[in-house]
Amino acid sequence: MVAIGIMRSTEPQPLAYRLVFRFILISLFPLLACGACAGEPREPLCVHTLQGDVHQFQVEIARSDEQRRTGLMHRTTLAEDAGMLFDFEREQPIIMWMKNTPLSLDMLFIGDDGRIVRIAKDTEPYSLKRIPSGRPARAVLEVRAGTSARLGIGVGDHIVHAMFGDRNCEAVSAASH
Repeated sequence: MVAIGIMRSTEPQPLAYRLVFRFILISLFPLLACGACAGEPREPLCVHTLQGDVHQFQVEIARSDEQRRTGLMHRTTLAEDAGMLFDFEREQPIIMWMKNTPLSLDMLFIGDDGRIVRIAKDTEPYSLKRIPSGRPARAVLEVRAGTSARLGIGVGDHIVHAMFGDRNCEAVSAASH
């Protein structure tokens, strides 16, 4: 008779082996717990302020209904230069919320022309309160809370991304100087 499978020793494993195994599991847990964070491709996005400053971000794009519905839910970390850009495909009134989102965020509502039309600052984690665009918008950029104040980003500033005219940050930066 042949048994196929994984043989398991009944003898206790050495302490060093157990400690190394636990270290590996603890080290990998953040990546496993945030699988959506680790595997999503990021795209460059720039914010050109009215004061002439340029701020670069690497953003995930939420294009499908499911991606927009999930957004940054359950994320416990977000880099200072990271964010999520929600594409609603056409200008329309947009309503966001913070359901299942433990991070406080700044939400930048963006018109078809790439101009910021409203900023909802320091949103309340886990809140079901509706956060409206205030006027028609095409997209929403979510970044860490306090980012817009820290970088001096305001209404009227310009977002540079393919979604708003297929321009890249470098070309627009060079053209504006």
